[in-house]
Amino acid sequence: MGWDGAVTTDTETDVFEEHRPVLLGVAYRMLGRVADAEDVVQEAWLRWSGGDRSDVRDPRGYLVRVTTRLAIDRLRQIKSRGETYVGPWLPEPYVTDFGDRAPDTAEQAVLADSVSLAVLVVMESLSPLERAVFVLREAFGYPYADIAAMLDRGEAAVRQLAGRARKHVEERRPRYEVDPAQRRDLTERFLAAAGGGDLEALLEMLAPDVRLVGDSGGKARAPLREVAGADKVGRFIIGAARKGLPDFSVRHLEVNGGPALLVLSGGKPDTIFQVDVVDGRIQTVYLIRNPDKLQALDAPAAEEPRTPPASAP
Repeated sequence: MGWDGAVTTDTETDVFEEHRPVLLGVAYRMLGRVADAEDVVQEAWLRWSGGDRSDVRDPRGYLVRVTTRLAIDRLRQIKSRGETYVGPWLPEPYVTDFGDRAPDTAEQAVLADSVSLAVLVVMESLSPLERAVFVLREAFGYPYADIAAMLDRGEAAVRQLAGRARKHVEERRPRYEVDPAQRRDLTERFLAAAGGGDLEALLEMLAPDVRLVGDSGGKARAPLREVAGADKVGRFIIGAARKGLPDFSVRHLEVNGGPALLVLSGGKPDTIFQVDVVDGRIQTVYLIRNPDKLQALDAPAAEEPRTPPASAP
């Protein structure tokens, strides 16, 4: 920064890299796709590095504004193309490791919730503007006035958008417990029961109205509709486990703020498995098998978690 607060060209890369985790966090929450989020952040970099920054006093706010608008444009393009998706849609899994970045348990719960599969699925039904306001307000804690300036909207309009989006998400998102230890324990027991063909043990872990959501995009074997009910979900899992995979192995990861299993076949990512828990029982089972969504989890990349999406500004 110069003496007058303006950004100097000597630090343009350092300033951008300092805020990159926040920008990626905004873009990913809005788009639900890692590759699209990275494309948006790259475009934000091009605008930052190639533009006139002499009057920029708040680099973070400026970059978040640019990234948010680019993400809105990307969402509108996707919707205008009327893209169809084969079977249920789930966000592209994002490897997270909050670690020391979230020293407070309450803060970690907020971070995990704002990037969870369940919340991102519900957010898909919001309009691009509603989604932008929801992300900036609920996940990053920006004041309404700042969001209004970023989106070139009146503050009253932004408050209306925020209220509508919050109500929509609260009404539709499943209730689950953000207890990593409990989810990890149930995940491991679930895997053991499935691998051992123990349907009775599996049913004891499943809520009566459990749902299994499988995302394959039509490019791998997975249910094209949600599977509902403990008996149906249990039998499906046992049947899938019996078919097995060649050169099968499992790696533990933290994905979208919660424990998950990465199933590999021949050393290549095949499935991401994650569960949501309510009252000590599994309420939702997520299976992501679309190979396009698993590319970023290929061996070396999956070993080291990425920088987590940042929290409040």
